[in-house]
Amino acid sequence: MSYTAFVVLILILAVALILIVMVQNPKGGGLSSSFGGGGAQSLGGVQNTNTFLDRTTWTLAIAMFALILLANFAIPRGGDNDFQLNNKLEGVETTTPVQNQPTSNDSLK
Repeated sequence: MSYTAFVVLILILAVALILIVMVQNPKGGGLSSSFGGGGAQSLGGVQNTNTFLDRTTWTLAIAMFALILLANFAIPRGGDNDFQLNNKLEGVETTTPVQNQPTSNDSLK
């Protein structure tokens, strides 16, 4: 697989991971449980949905970690001619340093 394919897959997984995390209900008490909102947790199939979302989150995170490691090995290195930097300075004006000219005060010494 090429490096570009890995980057595209990583971006797709990142968007999916963001969406899955945004869908989940917060599990911590926070302010809602302080004011009496923590009593109605996991009624019926809500627990199964939370388990599915948890497993999906972990699966996507592990897959993204693996793809990032594999993409590191797919980065084009010095042997490939596809990704060489061009060090050409076209259209850049070059200047040379000016030689110090003796002044009239220097010649009097």
